[in-house]
Amino acid sequence: MAFDPVLYDEIIAAFTVDAEHLHEAAANFRQDMRLGLSGSPDSSLRMLPSYLGLPTGKERGDYLALDFGGTNVRVLLYRLEGNGKYEILSHVAKPLKVDGVYDFIGAEATGEQMFDFIAALVDEAVGGDHETPYLLGHTFSFPSAQTNISDARLIIWTKEFAARGVEGEVVNDLLRAALVRQGLTNVTPNSVINDTVAVLLAAAYIHGETAIGAIYATGHNTCYLEPYTGMAQPPMILNMESGGFSKLVPNRFDVALDAASEKKGEQRLEKMVSGRYMGELFEMALAELLGAAGSKYGFTSVDLSRMLEDVSEDATSAATLVEVLTGQRLTAEDALRARGLARAIVVRSARLIAATFVGTLWQVTGSGEIRAQHIAVDGSVYEKMPLVKEQMANVFAELLGADAGKVDTILASGGSGLGAALAAAMAERG
Repeated sequence: MAFDPVLYDEIIAAFTVDAEHLHEAAANFRQDMRLGLSGSPDSSLRMLPSYLGLPTGKERGDYLALDFGGTNVRVLLYRLEGNGKYEILSHVAKPLKVDGVYDFIGAEATGEQMFDFIAALVDEAVGGDHETPYLLGHTFSFPSAQTNISDARLIIWTKEFAARGVEGEVVNDLLRAALVRQGLTNVTPNSVINDTVAVLLAAAYIHGETAIGAIYATGHNTCYLEPYTGMAQPPMILNMESGGFSKLVPNRFDVALDAASEKKGEQRLEKMVSGRYMGELFEMALAELLGAAGSKYGFTSVDLSRMLEDVSEDATSAATLVEVLTGQRLTAEDALRARGLARAIVVRSARLIAATFVGTLWQVTGSGEIRAQHIAVDGSVYEKMPLVKEQMANVFAELLGADAGKVDTILASGGSGLGAALAAAMAERG
């Protein structure tokens, strides 16, 4: 069967955001930032303090970095050389779970076992050196309550983690105890940050002129240097947990996706823009076009990327992927429409995120003039998805006008490690 062209046009319209809606989203985002800074419960942004400003570029010395953002844990020894330069002296990475061998993330595991495993990685990274004093920065990418730079208390595990005895605990206390058990009394964890803050620190160190950092991957989040008001005195990086931004106009697919999600009503922006949900939105709309509403096919953001990488006149990749996953063979015209649907979902994602960047720029700028600067973005969707970078540039042109040329987005990959080392150096400086 062929797609209903009227239904197709209606679906594409539902995923289209014009300049007026983008301006509204940017203004609402800035308003939520201001509400969050004043402590208002009406904000959908968390505005969590990081207890760090930006690096000066003069950071020097050898620092350990623990990158704990998921199943694969990395420990790196960095030599910071100042002026944006650094060297990685050692790098150790191991998974916390190997099927049939060991599992430090499941409910059978304890926090003590998990952190003993990590302490052994630190020992390997320093080559068994139990004498030289090292400061360690920790990128810890799980929901945490933080009251200073050195300690974060895990609120709840996410990402399928379930190790016992960690939730409600200060993670660096658990790490310190494990390091002592390992004989590493010379290693002192002195800072803990989240991955988005790490991206900003690393980019600001290397490039300068960077006050906004973001993750655009499976999930989405943005942080920035707050120069003016509220809890951020002196100027401090705030983690907005911006995937939770809710002052948006969802379409019917967004509403259905949210209703079927584990946490209804939460992470509204993330559900409209992140890699985790793009494939789901695509298949919901495609199922309607195929006359099989509600069917599940297993499309992912990687599939959408493959469709968009193929710019052939007959959209071969779209036709092939749809046939493999749904069993339906599309006409040449409908293959083009399927690719057009993928395009609409990706373009909307990039445009909405860019609008939140503009809202953040307005807050950073205040009543002054926008200065030349980079927005640092890490993540697979930003790095690999076609159309994303140019769509963001388009939004800057639409919303910033003559100032658009002063702002660009840059890829800041690998920031979690370097950012942690910089946090250790900055916390030492105080």
